[in-house]
Amino acid sequence: MTNGLGALGRDPSQVEADIDRWAQGFAEKAQRYQAAQARVEQIRTTASSQDGTVRVTVRADGSVTDLQFSDRIRQIAPAELSAMVLRTMQAAQAQVVGQVGETMQATLGDEDQETRSLMMDELRTRFPEPDPEAEAEAAAVSEKWDYDDSEDTPPPAPPAPPAPPAPPAAGPTRRPRRPDDGDEDIDPDFDPLRD
Repeated sequence: MTNGLGALGRDPSQVEADIDRWAQGFAEKAQRYQAAQARVEQIRTTASSQDGTVRVTVRADGSVTDLQFSDRIRQIAPAELSAMVLRTMQAAQAQVVGQVGETMQATLGDEDQETRSLMMDELRTRFPEPDPEAEAEAAAVSEKWDYDDSEDTPPPAPPAPPAPPAPPAAGPTRRPRRPDDGDEDIDPDFDPLRD
């Protein structure tokens, strides 16, 4: 085994060549990791709810890039719909782990397994697999809200129009003016606010 001091007795040109090979190997490894990172950033995974009502697409970091609903959402209670969106998003995020693993394997091969293992463990912690029991419970709740709108029942009658407003209450009335009310001596240009 050679320590750092063991190179002192060696030919300096050989030591320099070893350092250059090490630096070259490090640069190539950095390029492979940059290429892997670029490919991982392009990953998109999509999941749909069991009945197809919700479809969610996420990036490798778990952020949502697309959210689509079918017309069926009109038949679903708001609390159930929000839970369905979250479950579907979690399912899409859980797929990220496998996609990142495949991309890293394709780009890096068996290089640096320990670092990749730590990274994949972190992804599994962030994006765990959805709980199948919760999905089954959600499906049971969903069936409660299903209804068949194809029945031949007529739509309910529209509500009656509102009653017209009551006429305003009669206020004090003024008697009509007569020409002999004595206002003839007031100047029509008189303005009490002007000096």
